[in-house]
Amino acid sequence: MSLVELARFENRIEAELARLNLQAEGIEAVLFDADMHSFGWGPMIPVRLMVLDEDLADARQVLATG
Repeated sequence: MSLVELARFENRIEAELARLNLQAEGIEAVLFDADMHSFGWGPMIPVRLMVLDEDLADARQVLATG
């Protein structure tokens, strides 16, 4: 079991909405680098949405449809 990157977002709000969408479908996800925007690195470091590798296919489907 390891975390893999599902998607990248330019801001924390979009990433958080995607994470909540996954959570509503029973898929746990976490955000990496979300706090970098607070330090002024936002445009250079995207927010990464991470899921467990075994959830990747289902998570992609949820984001594609929702």
